[in-house]
Amino acid sequence: MPQDDLGREERAVRVHLSVHDTVPVWRGDTGGDALRRTIDLARAVEGFGYRRHWVAEHHSTPALATSAPAVLAGPILAATSTLTVGSGAVLLPNHAPYAVAEQFGVLASLYPGRVDLGLGRATGGSPQASARLGDPRHGEFGGQIAELRAYFSGGDGGVRAVPEPEIPPRLWLVGSSASSAAAAGRLGLPYVYAHAIVGGGAPEALDAYRAAFRPSADLAEPYASVAVIAVVNDEDERAHRLANAFVLGQILMRTVDPNTLLPTEEEAAAHRFTRSEEVFLRQRIDPQFVGSPASVAPRLDALLRRTRPDELFVLTQVPDHTARVRSYELLAKVVSSL
Repeated sequence: MPQDDLGREERAVRVHLSVHDTVPVWRGDTGGDALRRTIDLARAVEGFGYRRHWVAEHHSTPALATSAPAVLAGPILAATSTLTVGSGAVLLPNHAPYAVAEQFGVLASLYPGRVDLGLGRATGGSPQASARLGDPRHGEFGGQIAELRAYFSGGDGGVRAVPEPEIPPRLWLVGSSASSAAAAGRLGLPYVYAHAIVGGGAPEALDAYRAAFRPSADLAEPYASVAVIAVVNDEDERAHRLANAFVLGQILMRTVDPNTLLPTEEEAAAHRFTRSEEVFLRQRIDPQFVGSPASVAPRLDALLRRTRPDELFVLTQVPDHTARVRSYELLAKVVSSL
């Protein structure tokens, strides 16, 4: 069985906590600073009992230093000893499946049983960037997944992806719709619903996943997860101030400069949101989990009861690294108390 057993025994355990990381780059920092902080965060959350640390894929976006998940996963694996590390997600339309199999085969050979390969169908960048990245064969997503799976079980059409790890990376599907959830179920893969991107659709998506699930060589029973944004601080006001900085960064990238870095907490506190900006802010923050432990706990408990996930992935994008680490620590305490 590749990687940690996601079957019946694990499902009897309370929801597992994991990290989803976009490696945000804040004003005054470099991409190198952001990457080093990600490695520091991974060491910290390992101590808090988190199970996985996944990094996203974005391109031509200076504010997010996650262009190469396979490359970044290596230093995170080297810096930790118990975390499972992987991609959330490798955006398969950008890559030839063969190249992905080789990259993750190297990681899984070096760190057996600790490598995940989360897959998505988006491109994670501008059309211009995507045009320079894409698989020249323009393969259909389902076909790409089938090809990728074949490389981890002996090869495809006489072609083998080497090194061939003893324990292949575990494949996951990451999506934000009921249709992507059902596709994961039919493929017999574990699934992560991106509540962090589309809030509110998790119950429907996870129901669709479980209804469509068919056992596979990878997974005997459905394994469903939800990825949320959470910013937890001892004070509600500080939590919202920290969360507002990333949302302001999204607004600035959309309206002022797509190449801007993310604003500081002080810049966000001084900014006067226009009416339309406030609407956008509320759309991004309200479905998520921002506030003190006492504020976050009942809302998070409600989501977990409605969706019954096996695992909760948490994305915390705030400019203060100490506060970011503290947020993950507080959230672990919240979840353990539910």
